[in-house]
Amino acid sequence: MAQDPNTTETLPTDEELDRAGLELVVDGPVARLTISRPERRNAMTGSTWTTMARIGRTLPEDVRVVVLAGKGDIFSAGIDLNMFTPEGVDGERSIVAGLADGSADEADLDAHIAELQAGFTWLRRPDLVTVAAVRGHAIGAGFQIALSCDLRILADDAKFCMKEPALGLVPDLTGTKPLVDIVGVHRATEICLTARRVEAEEARELGLATLVVPVDELEGAVSDAVSAILEVGAGAATATKALLQAAPENTLEEQSAAERKAQIGRLTALARSMAAQT
Repeated sequence: MAQDPNTTETLPTDEELDRAGLELVVDGPVARLTISRPERRNAMTGSTWTTMARIGRTLPEDVRVVVLAGKGDIFSAGIDLNMFTPEGVDGERSIVAGLADGSADEADLDAHIAELQAGFTWLRRPDLVTVAAVRGHAIGAGFQIALSCDLRILADDAKFCMKEPALGLVPDLTGTKPLVDIVGVHRATEICLTARRVEAEEARELGLATLVVPVDELEGAVSDAVSAILEVGAGAATATKALLQAAPENTLEEQSAAERKAQIGRLTALARSMAAQT
């Protein structure tokens, strides 16, 4: 997805990334994004997600794969619970400020949550393939951000947990749809309302894990997946992912028509490429 040529927005600086608890390395077609607050078990804050949304808006056009990981031996403990105190996290908005006394503007809070959700939704873009490399716990928002990715490659010590209901909340960072799409309503209900841990082997059985490997093989498995993805041409990859994303909501007739349209586009692109080489 090309950047808007009229925008002056740029990738976050190293200082801005550090404040958001993130690290970003862009190497040609691959961007590696790391949740980096090891002193808080990689717990995330509002600025983590708004900065992630900004990254999604400003990635170079030639980036095709995004690898998302956690610093050290844990993916993420989820949201920093200080976000739910009236004081909040230093320099950031409290999620609950003004709700107890009714002074909060619910429309404003709705808009704020939508802004936070944007840090997750860009990971589903058809022009990107996103890979979550999960070690250790991926709790709450950590689970939801892994669910936002196309592939989830897990170390065998990985553990998913949808903790929000146990805290009196609901999962609101776009994780409920992919969870239900993968495991069905009944299993998703059980996972969420017991807030239990889903360990790596069960995650594989349920389809939540694309691959499970020993801890010391995680980096290599992710690199192998990235290399394989990059072997497929960008145009075909984008068109195929868009087709697959549309399939669950389409009838067979609608999906067949979408396939025809996409294939005509690909055949036209290939024909023009061959003609340009002669």
